[in-house]
Formats: sequence, structure tokens, C-alpha cells
Amino acid sequence: MSKPAALALLAVTQVAVLSLWFATAAAAPGLTAEYELSEERLALLVSMVQGGFVIGSLVSAFLGVADRVDPRRFYAAAAVVGATANTLFLVVDPGSTAALLLRAVTGAAMAGVYPIGMKLAVSWADRDRGLLVGLLVGALTLGSASPHLFAFLGGVDWQVIMGAASVAAVLGAGAILLVPLGPNLAPSGRFEPRMALTALRDRPLRLANLGYLGHMWELYAMWAWIAAFLTASFAAAEVGDPARLATIGAFLIVGVGFVGALGGGFLADRIGRTTLTMAAMIVSAACCLLAGLVFGAAPALVLALGVVWGVTVIADSAQFSTCVSELSPPGLTGTMLTTQTAAGFALTLVTIQLMPGWVDLVGWEWAFAPLAVGPILGTIAMARLRRDSASAKLAGGLR
Repeated sequence: MSKPAALALLAVTQVAVLSLWFATAAAAPGLTAEYELSEERLALLVSMVQGGFVIGSLVSAFLGVADRVDPRRFYAAAAVVGATANTLFLVVDPGSTAALLLRAVTGAAMAGVYPIGMKLAVSWADRDRGLLVGLLVGALTLGSASPHLFAFLGGVDWQVIMGAASVAAVLGAGAILLVPLGPNLAPSGRFEPRMALTALRDRPLRLANLGYLGHMWELYAMWAWIAAFLTASFAAAEVGDPARLATIGAFLIVGVGFVGALGGGFLADRIGRTTLTMAAMIVSAACCLLAGLVFGAAPALVLALGVVWGVTVIADSAQFSTCVSELSPPGLTGTMLTTQTAAGFALTLVTIQLMPGWVDLVGWEWAFAPLAVGPILGTIAMARLRRDSASAKLAGGLR
């Protein structure tokens, strides 16, 4: 199988399996209608996936599982576990502790899919590492968006959304076994907890990680709550069936991030990683604030801003990981990437969970405004990294 065909199939499997990630967020209207779940409970269902992912990433990296077995089989097994946990969610009370535990298991399973997919993609890298990592982040984006498409096609029937995500994940598990390993497959590097503090002690790594944390402060909260924001905005504009229009709108806004991630990877390899990340975060921070100004406006205007936001909020994501891989001391790349990922996803627990409180305080109109703080601080961190002599290691000296 050729490199383009292998990468295309890998991306398809990522889209399919990662549809499990935001299945409950897309199913929120149906869950709320049937079980009267509060926004705080819905936030917790999403947050448990994030928490499970953090734990799963740390355990997987510490044990080095993906280096002990064929990574494709590990990926397939994780996808099946995630699909099983997601299917069992259909037979428990969504307001129960069991439901939360099942979402955590789903998140832990995703730690065997997304990072492993990245490892497989990089095994094909030559001088296009940024582009390939961007491709996988783009696949994550489409996978995160796909439950909103299931919601649009299946109406508010939350069982259809959850079931479709499980079926997609099982198909993805089968397809990954057909993806050949690239010629540059290398060990991930075992996670060394005692060396994790290097990510803070080393100034260039610290700045790259601060940039990533600023990005993550915004990203998953926006993805988790964009459908609810659109529903409230369209209702204020008095359009017909605002919830249904919001589902396809959320799919468009999150899904268009595929273009942002791929384009970001392509550009970062050519104009520099700090240049790309700063530009993306400045625009996405502006979108956080402008969302309040267009709230309740014509749907076309709201969606236009949303598309710009959807592209820029993810365009920089892959480049933070690429920066860390380029700046890490020899032999510590695996530990540094695991530390970065764990810290970033742990931070998303905070913003996802805080959103309902912000909505109570200021309404949906300005609920996204606090998210601008993250990319603003992230831009400052990347500007400082750009001025550091170590940035010459980034993107072949393009910074």
C-alpha cells in the first residue's frame, strides 16, 4: 500500500473511532428531554471522557504497551473497548455513577487510539512531520464532529447517536488492521515520571507547553458547548427548530477544523511553528469575544463566524506536540509528549465543567468570552519562545 493510501485509511479509522469522544455532547438534547439532565451533569459526562483519557495516556505510556505489541492491534483492541463502553451506556441510567464510569472507560480507550494513530502517522514522515501530525489532528476533529451529524440525521433520538458512534468505532477497529506500518516506526519511549518536571525546568519546553495549555483552555470547551450555544442563539433569533439547525451547525463548525488542522500543519512546515500558532490563537481568541456580539443574529452570520473559529481553534494544535518533539532532550521525547498531553487534557476538565456556571452568570451570549484568556496567554508564551535561541530547532530553523 502506498504512503498516501495508508495515511488516508489511517485517517478514516481515526474519524470513525473518535466519534465516541463527543457522543454524549451531541446526544445532550435527547438526554435532557428524556432524563431532565442538568447542564452540570452533561458537562460531567464530557469531562469524564477527558479524565479517562488522561489516566489512560499515563498508564499506556508508563507500561509502553504500544511498543510491546503491534500498535495496530493495540489500537483495534482499544477501539473495541471504547465501543463496548459506549454501547453499555445505552442500558444504564445516564444520571447514574455507572454512566460516568462508562464515559471514563471510553476516554481511557481513546488513549489507545489517538496517540497510537499519531505514532503510526509519524512512521511515514520524511520532511512533512507537521503536515502528518496535522492530518491526524484533523481526523480527531472530524471524529469529534461526527456525532453532531448523527444527531442531525437521527433527530433527538440519543440512542441512535450513541449506537451509530459504537458501530463506527467497531468498523474503525477492523480497518486499522489493514494499515501498513511506515518505514520509520520507532519506539515511543517509556514514560519516566521522575523526568516529567523537565517540561517545566527547561525554558523552551516550558514555553511550548504553556502555549499548548492556552490552546487547550479554549478548544474542548468550545467543542463541547458549541451546539448548546448555537441552539440558544438560533432560539433568540426565532428561527424554526433551533435545536435541529444547531446540530448541523455544530457539525460544520467542528468538522471544518479538519481543514484548519491540515492547513496548519502544511503552513507550519513552511512559515514556522511559532508564526502559525500565534496567528491561529489571535484569531480564535477574537472569535471567543465576537461570539457574544453575533449572538441572536441571523444564523448565516453566526455560522460564518463559527466556521472561522472552527478552522483557527484547531489549526495550531498539532504544532505544539511537534514543537515538543523538536525541543525535547534525546531519549525524553515520549515522556515530554505524554506530560504535555496529560496536562492539556486535565486542564480541559476545568473549562468544560466551568461553562454551566459562566452561563448562569452571563448567559450564553457571553459564556465563551472567558475562553479568550487561554489563547491570549498562549500567544504570549509562543512569542517568548520565538525569541529564544532554542527556537532555531523548530521547523528546520523557520521558528
